[in-house]
Amino acid sequence: MSKRIIIIGGGASGLTAAIAAARQGNDVTILEHMDRVGKKLLSTGNGRCNMTNLTVRPDCYRSSQQQFPMKVLNRYSVWDTLAFFEEIGIITKSKGGYIYPNSEQASAVLDMLRLEAAELGVVIHCGCQVRQIKKDGKKGFCTETDQGFFRSDTLILATGSKAAPATGSDGSGYELAKHLGHSIIKPLPALVQLRCAGGDYRQLAGVRCEAALKLLTDGSVRASEEGELQITDYGISGIPVFQISRFAAVALAEKCRVTVLIDFLPSKKIDDTRRFLTARKTRMAGRDGSDFLTGVLNKKLAHVLLKRAGIGLNHKTGELKPEQLERLLGQLKSFEAVVTATNSFEQAQVCCGGVNTREIRPDTLESKLMSGLYLIGELLDVDGICGGYNLQWAWSSGMIAGSCAGRV
Repeated sequence: MSKRIIIIGGGASGLTAAIAAARQGNDVTILEHMDRVGKKLLSTGNGRCNMTNLTVRPDCYRSSQQQFPMKVLNRYSVWDTLAFFEEIGIITKSKGGYIYPNSEQASAVLDMLRLEAAELGVVIHCGCQVRQIKKDGKKGFCTETDQGFFRSDTLILATGSKAAPATGSDGSGYELAKHLGHSIIKPLPALVQLRCAGGDYRQLAGVRCEAALKLLTDGSVRASEEGELQITDYGISGIPVFQISRFAAVALAEKCRVTVLIDFLPSKKIDDTRRFLTARKTRMAGRDGSDFLTGVLNKKLAHVLLKRAGIGLNHKTGELKPEQLERLLGQLKSFEAVVTATNSFEQAQVCCGGVNTREIRPDTLESKLMSGLYLIGELLDVDGICGGYNLQWAWSSGMIAGSCAGRV
């Protein structure tokens, strides 16, 4: 006997769950409040869709229950995901372990998920606003919407987080989960830019360079990353900033002092850099200070570092004092960016926080508090680093929940 299954949310995890449940012969309906399903999926990987990553380690995921993500991912792995997409018609390719559709079109991934769901008889109601959910008898659910009432044997919440609300993740799922008895760890922006104090950033806007970053909270190193740093008129951005941003968001919410120490010459150790500066002073003795770092760093960046080190642009290089070189060394290797805020949910790719995973069964994604209720994807307190990890979380949690909810 088949089940009636309602899935609230038609994003990556919701579509995957629908396919998994429908493959078992169940009556599956998706309720999506946007005008179409999968809007957020279209923007992933800058429209190219970084579907997953061949390297999956525990430190690629963050959660208040640190073991939870890998318990799920070990049950439905990257290799299971690749086999699934090949089965529905997507050829993939690897770029250094980062997996993309061969077409490099996120729209192709969404199209094939929609086609598979349609072929399996999944019914999709778009523009459908959920008003409330009630238990319907001992086992079932009644979901009230602006398009009527939907009764189901099981219910899957796949509503997303609060990140990128224009794509549908407006945080409404947290209230639904709370109404059904679940606790919410405060959602905060993650994989997001950081806003910094000081007037130098307007001058530095547009600078890109390789750098190593250390995030400090109340003076203690909390996270570190290396890669291409992008400086904006309000602070710092780029992949390494995104990777550490969730720790900044949490620390700021806890009223900690948050700073990022930036090493603009990560390929050189500090002693090597000191010798480099000393030799450069001798070699360029007759030149102005404005040219001391020409050929080393972007000129805009070089001038700001010189100013912070107390070196005038018209100062003769040969006249630089040891203490000036030492201050410049500090700026090059430990430039301090004082973080005042993250950018908003509108700019964030994902959130940290969400439904407390201690209330969820990792083997099924079913609620421990309410039988027949499943919670998946970004709604949960799980966030991955950049590189396809958040989509892998969507595929894994969606496939497991859909399969388990659909068992007859």
